[in-house]
Parts: sequence; structure tokens; C-alpha cells
Amino acid sequence: MPSHIKPFDNKNVPIVGIDDDLVPRTYFNVVRLQDGEEFVSDVPGYETVCVPMEGTCDIAIGENVYVGVGKREQLFDDKPDGVYVPSGSSAVITGRDKGVNLCIAGGRTEVRLEPFRVTQGEVEKVQYGSDDTKTHRKIYHILGPAQAGKTDRLLVSELFTVGAGGWSGFPPHKHDEDQDGETAFEEVYYFRFDPPQGFGAQFTYVHEDDFGPVHHIKDGSTIVLDKGYHPVVAAPGYRMYYFTILVGKSTRTLVQNFEEKHAYQLETIPGIGDMIKKFKDS
Repeated sequence: MPSHIKPFDNKNVPIVGIDDDLVPRTYFNVVRLQDGEEFVSDVPGYETVCVPMEGTCDIAIGENVYVGVGKREQLFDDKPDGVYVPSGSSAVITGRDKGVNLCIAGGRTEVRLEPFRVTQGEVEKVQYGSDDTKTHRKIYHILGPAQAGKTDRLLVSELFTVGAGGWSGFPPHKHDEDQDGETAFEEVYYFRFDPPQGFGAQFTYVHEDDFGPVHHIKDGSTIVLDKGYHPVVAAPGYRMYYFTILVGKSTRTLVQNFEEKHAYQLETIPGIGDMIKKFKDS
């Protein structure tokens, strides 16, 4: 069953490590560095991507050095950028200026590819929903359709609420089986709120008639999803962000299976069809 890792100071130790019991194909770490401080990210058997939430860093992967990664002073201010680290490679991350607060997302792979940088201009934006339907959302694809062929089965995005409060992951859907109309993906969410005292609720249920559990999410919460439906809602007056990691079992193409009794709402939410297509094209 999905689980909630409550906010804590992880001290640069992975929040979801390699060979996790619930999501063995997925890796997640949050790393905080001061100016000049170094951290070596070495995740054997996993492709990873380093994405600053706030601040700036340099990232060296062998002879490839990416300078000034991270353009945001505040998380909710601008687009992300990042650096892809292939399986079999390590990354030396050095904090710059006022330091950096970054996410490292990973997916298990047997494929060795090449490192690359994803600039802000290469991050694709998808916006959908509406204030009227309480579903107004903005998604930034960091490893999405534009990176097809450059990564194996790792998809990474940032999702922001537009306005304050409202729903995401709606209509309820799942992606835990490889079958007609669905592909199997593990998923990890890392939440932030603006202002930081904000909160929300993450619903998780495996069968349509199940009740919960429902997780009370706060700034710094991590939700680990191995299976089931997973809509989420932010409280009124608070903007919500979540960093999303999706790792496919056998494919990079995400096909979501929408809960039948709510699937008609796909026709009521403006732009959601384009959003679904972007993930299918990844």
C-alpha cells in the first residue's frame, strides 16, 4: 500500500533509497548545500536527474561540467532546470552563491546513456484545468516528451497549483499494471506549500470501494505510491507544489487508467486531454 514519509531533516541521506521495499525501481533524495559545499551523488544501477528547487550549483559528471544550474531564488517563482546523470556515472554537486536545495530523482535501468543538461527553455509547460472546476494546474516536464530516447524509463515533472487550493490527480486514476489501457509505473511525490504552513490531503486506495487511507500532507511530505488511485487536494488559500517521479516497469509510455465512475469528468476539465497525451508521448 502507498505510504507517507512525514517531513524530516534527511541530512542529504536518501528519502527513498535503492531497492526500496515498496518502490524498488525508484530513488529520491533532497540535498541541501551551502556555497562551496560538495555532495557526490552515486546511485549504482539507477539513472538520475538533479533538479534545484531553490538556489544554484555546479554539477560535474566526469569531464562534463555544468555551471550555474538552478535559476530560482524561490521555488514558486520560475521554471526548473536540471542535469541528467546516466547509470554508471556519479555527479559531484557544488553549492554556489547562497547555496542550493535540490531534488535528485532516479529510476532503475540497465541502459547506459549520456549526460545532458535540461535548460529552462527546454522544460515543457502544460497548463490545464480551471478555477471553476477547482483543477487549475501547471506542469513542467523536466524529463518528458522532449527527452525521449535520452533517458530510459524515468519521467520527472514539477506540478504547481494555479491559484490557491484545489484538486490534482483527478479524475482518480492508477497505473500499476501492464494491461490494455494501462501501463505499470511506480511513483513518488515530494510536496511543498506556499506559505509553508499550508497543507493538503493525499487520497490512496486500491479498489474503487475502499476507504483510504487519507494522508495529511504538509511542507516536506513524501508520498510513495506502488499501486492504486491517488487524487490529492490542497487547502484553500495555499499554493501546492509537488515534485513527481515516475518509473516504468517495462516502458516509458505512461497510460493512466481512470476510475470508471469518475472518468466522465475528463470531459469537464479544460485541457486535461492534452496533459494526458503529453505523458503518453513521453
